[in-house]
Amino acid sequence: MVCRRSLLYALAAGSVVLAHHEPKTDKEFEVQRALRAAAYHCAPAVAEFTAARQRSWAQKVLAGGNPQLPGYDDLFAETYGEHDQKQIADKEFLECSPVEDTKIQNNTCVLTPVVTEGPYYHTAGHPIRRNIAEYQFGLLTLLDIGVIDVETCKPLPNVLVDIWHANATGHYAGHPDPKPELNDEKPQVGGKRSGLLTAFPRTKQEETWLRGAWPTDRNGVAQFTTIFPGYYTGRATHVHTKVFTSWTPLPNGTFEAGKLAHVGQFFFDDDVNMQIDKMHPYTTNPIRDTNGRTRNWRDSLNIFDDSHENGYNPVFDAHLLGGILNQGLVAYITMGINASASYDNWWKG
Repeated sequence: MVCRRSLLYALAAGSVVLAHHEPKTDKEFEVQRALRAAAYHCAPAVAEFTAARQRSWAQKVLAGGNPQLPGYDDLFAETYGEHDQKQIADKEFLECSPVEDTKIQNNTCVLTPVVTEGPYYHTAGHPIRRNIAEYQFGLLTLLDIGVIDVETCKPLPNVLVDIWHANATGHYAGHPDPKPELNDEKPQVGGKRSGLLTAFPRTKQEETWLRGAWPTDRNGVAQFTTIFPGYYTGRATHVHTKVFTSWTPLPNGTFEAGKLAHVGQFFFDDDVNMQIDKMHPYTTNPIRDTNGRTRNWRDSLNIFDDSHENGYNPVFDAHLLGGILNQGLVAYITMGINASASYDNWWKG
């Protein structure tokens, strides 16, 4: 059963990246103003969009019992149609179900690429798949990512949501180790880059775990099965994302990128992060007892803070997937994008 109260309430009872992109030209300022106005205009639609997804999940759990995790289609339906009321006529929405309206206040992610993808994005080879965990150990985490078009305030179907994040010990697929000459490198002390190390090189071309992309359905939602991300020095726990409004599927199950409309990062509340830090295998993070975790408010290059500019909220709304934390999380977020936008799909760090 998914708990109605927020996970925070229940708990209470890498690297070099580009900084925030400041508008400089009159055109850039005008675009920013227009997006900001659209985001606030869309705020009620965003709130209802996320609340409807949470209600749908509660109905599915109550109507069908405990969904079976091995069959992903049993866990998440392809669409969010209303369930047959006869199926749930003899069941109650108990106190522990997310049927209340979300408390979201303009819970859209940043609408322009104020933070880049960083050095660990692979411009080719991200599989088109919903289950990105592969054989990585960690806390089961289901990500429910909604996308709306700020020009219409409507859910945006058939856009490709591409995500990637670190494993439980803070490493990215393909980047296991620092350069040999940097094995003893110490993190930056003080300043905007506090805690950061030189990015690890890509030495394992074949690794794809915790990377994947999936198109939004007709209701503007893409869902992923993964594990809760680990942390690494200098960075708060985060999930990277890109949104492509055009792409070409390739025979090997990956895609060729087309029009890029959004680059951003999602976060989790610090109280959630610190509870999961106590769980295996997160306790095996190699920097646990040395550099330790970076809290959201200390995130290097102000990425966490920059992601909140103009009132946007890039933090997942996380709920218990079962009755206790170690059964996993389901985390919701809605991001507003300008479907007409187009950005370069490469890192300039």
